[in-house]
Amino acid sequence: MPQWALILIFLVSCIVGYLIIRRVPTLLHTPLMSGMNALSGITVLGALTVTAVALKQVNGTVSTIVGCLAIVMAMVNVAGGFGITGRMLRMFKNKKTEREGQ
Repeated sequence: MPQWALILIFLVSCIVGYLIIRRVPTLLHTPLMSGMNALSGITVLGALTVTAVALKQVNGTVSTIVGCLAIVMAMVNVAGGFGITGRMLRMFKNKKTEREGQ
């Protein structure tokens, strides 16, 4: 596949993703985000795989930097998702349960 086609697919997916997320109501955003942690983990695996293949075949500095950046961004997404999930679960704890635990 030509490189311009890959760039076009990336740009279109970014625009479509933004338009979809923008229309999600605020009340649904956090529960949906916590449910997407599994897909974020798959994104990390994909970034690791693509970076490993790029290092093995291309040996380019640019592909290494972009791959490492993709891994870091995917891990920030996973960590943020788990942080928000934990925060959301703490919001739904009963005050009576908190007093009993102390």
